[in-house]
Amino acid sequence: MKASTAGWVFAAPALAVIAVFFGLPVLAAFALSLTDFDIYALADVRNLRFVGLDNYLRLLRNPLFWTALGNTAYFVAVGVPLSIAVSLGAALLLHSRLAIFRPFFRTALFAPVVTTVVAVAVIWRYLFHTRYGLANWALSWFGIDPVDWLGDPRWAMPTIILFAVWKNFGYNMIIFLAGLQSIPEDLYEAARIDGASPWRQFRHVTLPMLGPVLLMVAILTTAGYFQLFAEPYVMTQGGPLQSTVSVLYLMYEEGFKWWNLGNASAVAFLLFALMMAVTSALLAWARRKGAE
Repeated sequence: MKASTAGWVFAAPALAVIAVFFGLPVLAAFALSLTDFDIYALADVRNLRFVGLDNYLRLLRNPLFWTALGNTAYFVAVGVPLSIAVSLGAALLLHSRLAIFRPFFRTALFAPVVTTVVAVAVIWRYLFHTRYGLANWALSWFGIDPVDWLGDPRWAMPTIILFAVWKNFGYNMIIFLAGLQSIPEDLYEAARIDGASPWRQFRHVTLPMLGPVLLMVAILTTAGYFQLFAEPYVMTQGGPLQSTVSVLYLMYEEGFKWWNLGNASAVAFLLFALMMAVTSALLAWARRKGAE
């Protein structure tokens, strides 16, 4: 048996599982997006009709879809850089020689990642409550009037971004810590001998050596933040004034509130296409920077 044939034989069980539990559902969802599958078709499949790309065209003409897309883009554009910056800062602090109780702080900072989103989102709703929330209580010490964090369209999405960054930065922090620990100490010693300041060491040693890790974290975080759903679902239900409706939240409402499963599938594939475009752009940018 040839080596290539043996490889396919050993990989066949895993490929079969992927095909059955991933490939077939994706193909079924795409086929569903080309139909008008709704609650009537769910009751009697004879009501199902093939509509081609009508679901996609209808979505592109729907103002709510563009509102949801804008909210999602805002969440990604602000949340991803902020999350990466906080994660990297925490990793640098824990990697510092001056850090004490490292195991404790690693566990404490990673703990939000493994907690239930719904549970902590409910707690954050009380923290940012207009009348008796801790956030407004702290502002009152500085003479600032209470802010309707989750009821004001100007503040609802920033509050959700803050919550998402707090909830997820610990995961990237662990990845950055692994990357920092893999950087040879000789590079820092050489930089110090040459008179490089801590900022120059960070800029010319740490960041270039963390380049592949930064790219991976950026792609993972971007893909995760495009799938914004649980936070607005629990904290704002898409309000106020649709200021926190995300593309995934729109897909949920189309599919499980209005039972327009064909439209919901179309939303899912439009979101997938957008995520693929952004990820490809990040990879192309990384290749170009690497070539330079």
